[in-house]
Amino acid sequence: MNKNDNLAINTLRVISSEMITKAKSGHPGICLGSAPIVHTLFTNYLNLNPQVVDWPNRDRFVLSAGHGSAMLYTLLHLCGFDISVDDLKAFRQKGSKTPGHPEYLHTPGVEVTTGPLGQGLATAVGFAIAEKYLANKYNKEDCTLFDYKTFVLCGDGDLQEGLALEACSIAGTLGLDNLIILFDSNDIQLDGPTYKATKDNIKMKFEAMNFTYDFVDSGNDIDSVNKAILKALNNDKPTLIEIKTIIGYGAETAGTSAVHGKPLTEEQLAKLKDNLGFSYPSFTVPNEVYELYKNTVIKRGQDKYSKYLANMSYYKEHYNDLYLELNSILNKDFKYDLKDCPLFTDKISTRKVAGKLVTYFSEQNKAILAGSADLASSTMIKGNDGDFSKDNYSARNICYGVREHAMGSITNGLVLSNLRGISAGFFVFSDYLKDSIREAAIMHIPSLFIFSHDSVCVGEDGPTHQPIEQLAGLRAIPNLNVVRPADAKETTFAIIEALGNNDYPTVITTSRQDVLVLEETNDNFTKGAYIVYEPSKVDYILLSCGTELSLCLEAAHKLALENINCRVVSMPSMFKFNRQSKVYQDKILPKGIKTLAVEMGSTMPWYRYADVVLGIDTFGESMPIKDVYERFGFTVSNICKMVKEM
Repeated sequence: MNKNDNLAINTLRVISSEMITKAKSGHPGICLGSAPIVHTLFTNYLNLNPQVVDWPNRDRFVLSAGHGSAMLYTLLHLCGFDISVDDLKAFRQKGSKTPGHPEYLHTPGVEVTTGPLGQGLATAVGFAIAEKYLANKYNKEDCTLFDYKTFVLCGDGDLQEGLALEACSIAGTLGLDNLIILFDSNDIQLDGPTYKATKDNIKMKFEAMNFTYDFVDSGNDIDSVNKAILKALNNDKPTLIEIKTIIGYGAETAGTSAVHGKPLTEEQLAKLKDNLGFSYPSFTVPNEVYELYKNTVIKRGQDKYSKYLANMSYYKEHYNDLYLELNSILNKDFKYDLKDCPLFTDKISTRKVAGKLVTYFSEQNKAILAGSADLASSTMIKGNDGDFSKDNYSARNICYGVREHAMGSITNGLVLSNLRGISAGFFVFSDYLKDSIREAAIMHIPSLFIFSHDSVCVGEDGPTHQPIEQLAGLRAIPNLNVVRPADAKETTFAIIEALGNNDYPTVITTSRQDVLVLEETNDNFTKGAYIVYEPSKVDYILLSCGTELSLCLEAAHKLALENINCRVVSMPSMFKFNRQSKVYQDKILPKGIKTLAVEMGSTMPWYRYADVVLGIDTFGESMPIKDVYERFGFTVSNICKMVKEM
């Protein structure tokens, strides 16, 4: 190790620790232990351009161990991203660019929001899939547009998460040789030594998942780290490099769990600087370190970016049709021709409608990659052009297997790569990928999650498969559009809107059972709630969504025969309705008119809009679907009875 590398590594260690001590909050352990690893990766390999943060062929670096954010922010500062020393000093403070865990779009250079362990690694698999698809779809023998790599720094905690291992299993199955995982293996976690929690053989585990495994016995040996990364770049499989480090290296609490998430005191910080031979004032980056990063990361990234621009110019001239198609993907400029869009007039389940629409729109938009959690024949959601595999990276159907956790995160990785990721499963199992959905909402990315079998009308499968609380839980997530369409028309509007939006993720739930295509539904759907039946005067309001809307319409017509006048309102999206003006909201649901909400699920969300709710606040029961409606009171006669009782 030459003196400038040593100085740069210690600069990373010290400034990261100073940030944490100043904030009186953070995780110095990983910053001190893995600084040599990330320094080696950044200065020798990563292709980044701080002037054009999101250029498509940049390498991706994912800090899956997101608690090491202080180190990442310091690295990005050295690389020339728009993060100043003052930003570093404001670590974890109100309004700063440097929050406690990395946040996409908040901090320049952060590729994905990480923090929940395993999420970063799993999302990185989505990055790697995206590169394989784009490269095989658009690269030509005489012109390479995509050849970027995805690097992940993870810790022991990441590899204990089932989510990460699901994703690694998929990566190994797909032979993603563009994915390199750097495992900061320090044998310590928050509650003590890792042997108390796990005795897994990581080498055997990852080789069994079709990874190449490599081992470096000291993270401070940057020559060995460098050789391992170079070797990984030439493997024909994804690679995990286990690198043994000392957590909190240089601190008096090094090698113990005490240094994991506890800031160093001022005295301990001074001792650390003495131990590392670092004599500069607080928050000082030596000029030699700036020069080192300027001549390595910054210069290499600018050269790579210039080559990318030249290749894109050549591509535009020689492959103009493909260039235009690719350009629409990279600019997220998606236009859909509805001229030949499937029309639905017969009774049909909304899951079948959704499946036909995903196929139809995928023919127009080559950015759409879709997949189901071993349920394509039930959810009806499947990507076009065959199954994505090592033999066919141009295919667009991802066979996730029974791995809902990883499916959600990988979908986010696809979307973060300018593609349109769609994933599907049974609605009751949305709980398995709820954190991925939440991450998409935090990042403001348009991931699309389609869940079929959206109510107790699953029938005989019983309470383990019948969603009750899932709608309430997902509707509570900020910046998430949860849509429960009533029929084929509303399902069509929902998918068109989800594929055209770029600011938030969407969950669409679909029915197992066939439902009528209602005359009353229309494109006012996009407002979240709208009137589908209006009597001459309004005594009561029936408020509903999904398959129960048809029951409310039938009940309103029956009540009209008794001179009881009910407006019927479809509310497929509370999220969209809540974004409308108060004037519009009051027009649809005026105060002073008693309202009955009807939905086969938890009653909780509906009390914001209704006086009385017909819902289900118990778990479901196993029985034929024809008996479900009667058992839980979802009949026209019961709805009429409840209106009269109001």
